[in-house]
Amino acid sequence: MEVFAEYLAHIDNQQHRDRTEEVLAWITKKFPNLMPKIAWNQPMFTDHGTFIIGFSIAKHHLAVAPEKAGIDHFSDEIMQAGYDHTKQLVRIQWDSSVDFSLLEKMIEFNILDKRDCSTFWRK
Repeated sequence: MEVFAEYLAHIDNQQHRDRTEEVLAWITKKFPNLMPKIAWNQPMFTDHGTFIIGFSIAKHHLAVAPEKAGIDHFSDEIMQAGYDHTKQLVRIQWDSSVDFSLLEKMIEFNILDKRDCSTFWRK
């Protein structure tokens, strides 16, 4: 979590900071083999040098980016969880709860799907 300390310190809204920290800490604990990093001014996790999942904050939501393949694979579950999404990200409204089981599935999917990927992003 140390890698995210400066990023978190710059989040002015306490609720947004707490939620973001909660999600990042959960991933760090649940997936200790993932590498936490800041890239493009956003917290993310990688595995063997390939992108697994990233986050960004907006006024009304925490954006979760599991790449298009992750969105496509979990589109129905994302909607069932009450989240909306674009082709590249899922929006978790600040006043909504985090569906950690769905987050876990998205991360596991990307780890498995990209196990032989030698590039940062999918091609």
